[in-house]
Amino acid sequence: MPKQSTRKTALVTGANSGMGLATTVELLKKDYHVVMLCRNEHRGEEALQKAKQESRRDHVDLMLCDLGSLESIRQFADRFNRRFLKLDALINNAGVVTTKRTTTTDGFEGMLGINHLGHFLLTNLLLNTIKRSKDGRIVTVSSGAHKVGKIHFEDPHLKKRFNVIRGYSQSKLANILFTVQLDERLEGTNVKANSVHPGAVSTSLGVSRESGFGKTIHAMLRPFFLTPAEGADTAVYLATAPDLTISGEYFYKRKVEPHSKRAQDQELAEKLWHWSEKEVGI
Repeated sequence: MPKQSTRKTALVTGANSGMGLATTVELLKKDYHVVMLCRNEHRGEEALQKAKQESRRDHVDLMLCDLGSLESIRQFADRFNRRFLKLDALINNAGVVTTKRTTTTDGFEGMLGINHLGHFLLTNLLLNTIKRSKDGRIVTVSSGAHKVGKIHFEDPHLKKRFNVIRGYSQSKLANILFTVQLDERLEGTNVKANSVHPGAVSTSLGVSRESGFGKTIHAMLRPFFLTPAEGADTAVYLATAPDLTISGEYFYKRKVEPHSKRAQDQELAEKLWHWSEKEVGI
C-alpha cells in the first residue's frame, strides 16, 4: 500500500507553463503536495525549479505523461495510483490550440484528443484514488469559446471540415459536458466536479512550438490579457475552498457563470460520455 504525508495532494496537468505553472505555485503556497504532469521532461524540470523558487516550497514532484497518447495516460495513472493513496484535487488544465489539423498518437483530432479525451481517460483512471479523499475536487478548464461549440458526432475528428474555431470550441464544450455528466455519476460521493472559464489569459496557448507562429500577435495583445496567476485564481479556488458545496457547474471569477443551452443538455452530455468511453477503450 502506498504511503502518503498528511498534506493534501493535487495533480495539475499542463503544469510546465502559463496557468498550469501558476496553479502549481498557488497550491504549493496553500501547502498542498503538488504533482506536475508534463509531457516534456526538459521543460518540466525547468518548471519544477521555477515552481520551487516562486513558492519557496519543495513538496512538489514532476511526473511525465503525454495526454495525446492513451498508452501514456494508462501508464501514468498506474504509476500515480501505486504511489499515492489518495488524490484531493485534480486540475485538468492542459490544453492546445492548433491552426492546422493535427492528430494524436491514437488518430484523434488534436484539440478534441488532448483537451477532452485525454482528460476524460485520465480522470476516469484516477477516480477511485480521488474518491478516497474526504473532500475530492475535479476542476476542468474550459473556455467561453464553448458557446459557439457543437459536438460533431457525424465527424468528431473533423476529417472533412476542419478549422481552428470549430475544433477548439468543440473541445471546450466537451469539457463542460464531461463535467455535467461526471457530476451525475459522482452523486453520493465526497467528490465535487466543476468547470471553469479562466478569462482571456496571457499564455503560450496558440503559439506554435515548431515555427513560433503567433508570438508577435501574442506579444502585442499581452497588455490586454490577464496574467496566468489571475487566470488560475478560480481553478485554485474550486480546488481548495473548504466551504465549497456546489458541483457540476461552470465558473468564472469564482461565481457560477451562465453557459450555453448545449452545455446544459443532459442527454447530449450522456451521449458524449458513452462516445468518449468507446473512443478511449473504457
